[in-house]
Amino acid sequence: MPVTLSLTVNGKPVGGDVDSRTLLVDYLRNDLALTGTHVGCDTGQCGACTVHLDGNAIKACTILAAQANGGNVVTIEGLAAADGTMHPMQAAFKECHGLQCGFCTPGMVMSAIDLVNRHPKASEQTIRDELEGNMCRCTGYHNIVKAVQQGASAMGK
Repeated sequence: MPVTLSLTVNGKPVGGDVDSRTLLVDYLRNDLALTGTHVGCDTGQCGACTVHLDGNAIKACTILAAQANGGNVVTIEGLAAADGTMHPMQAAFKECHGLQCGFCTPGMVMSAIDLVNRHPKASEQTIRDELEGNMCRCTGYHNIVKAVQQGASAMGK
């Protein structure tokens, strides 16, 4: 059964009819071609699909697109400035080598921004605890923690 959506994604109004069973991650990737939001586990355990909904980090594979109706969604593609300048957290991940294969990076960056907004002066342990819901199989997290710390500083937190 179709549902009519109307929401804002990366600052732009979007909408249309979608199947009521469509997950937000599938709507973003398949209907809007925002493929930076990755599908990793489909169970909410890996965090690769993390986006911001109304200012909060959520795992887009765990909610239906219809549940975001009327909301404001920001994906990894919506972080950079109009001139292409990376968000401070994106730049920190690049500068600190907080990635290897890059599959987890979009979700990790989105979670890190949310973490810093909630815990501006987060300790290393808090960063590690808060990122527990984001899996990285390549890096061992050391440089990810450094990136979050540097990104927090660059964000003025």
